[in-house]
Amino acid sequence: MKRRNFIRNTALSGGAISLTGASAYGALSKNNSPENPNKFNLKYAPHLGMFKHHAGADPIDQLNFMADQGFTALEDNGMGGRDLALQLKMAETMKDRGLEMGVFVANKIYWTKPNLTSGDKDKRKEFLDDIHKAVNVAKRVNAKWMTVVPGHVDLKLSMGYQTANVVESLKQASAILEPHNLIMVLEPLNFRDHPGLFLTESPQAYEICKAVNSPSCKILFDIYHQQIQEGNLIPNIEACWDEIAYFQIGDNPGRKEPTTGEINYKNVFRYIHSKGYNGIMGMEHGNSKADKAGEQAVIAAYKEVDSFL
Repeated sequence: MKRRNFIRNTALSGGAISLTGASAYGALSKNNSPENPNKFNLKYAPHLGMFKHHAGADPIDQLNFMADQGFTALEDNGMGGRDLALQLKMAETMKDRGLEMGVFVANKIYWTKPNLTSGDKDKRKEFLDDIHKAVNVAKRVNAKWMTVVPGHVDLKLSMGYQTANVVESLKQASAILEPHNLIMVLEPLNFRDHPGLFLTESPQAYEICKAVNSPSCKILFDIYHQQIQEGNLIPNIEACWDEIAYFQIGDNPGRKEPTTGEINYKNVFRYIHSKGYNGIMGMEHGNSKADKAGEQAVIAAYKEVDSFL
């Protein structure tokens, strides 16, 4: 599923089920204390729309529902495009309910033509303008991380020149982000869902981050993408560990919740947890079943894999 269609295509419709703290969704108790029995060991971050059949369409109700189910983070790729008043209201609710803000997409992504790889000065300026705007969004919603995708390859340039062009753009972006202690996380994307993109593999992202050499430029390791692109998940996570700042989740095939595909998420999560990871695990996947039953299946899957930590 392509990122630009991801949220729109998430399978959700009606149904009835009982969930902890929300069997009859309405006035929810604020059970976000450390004693919350539903709380997970890792900071799994749902996205808006994932539980809308239980919580309704209102983003604030959805945030409250997530918190009641024990989630402690939110991921919202489209946060930068939301109305200013909604951003502020979401930030207030997240603070009140103990939800940490995960990534949002910082830059315009060029899916079919080069931008950062080309070295074009106008495209670089556009990218840096996006980063300036993203700083303001991050401050409003108390975000620390933002996703950056360098875009499509430039078929007219060798990979060495393209890499140098990308590194230079990221160095300039890091200079914008560092004073604010913000981090852009570079996401390698798989060849099957996103053919022709420049950044595809974790070693490549690692090399780029080492070249940029900034605390504001790190890796977003999307377990779904890297299972398709390169496999060998735990050894690659280990090899990139000092440059990884964020994880995203999705099983393969299908890009649905853990336990629906081939990835042994119990082992992967156990390994990440054993490393002392305290960051966010973005739930960037769809639901394997429709309606409320599908939403319950997502929560049950995370309880299952988290119970092994």
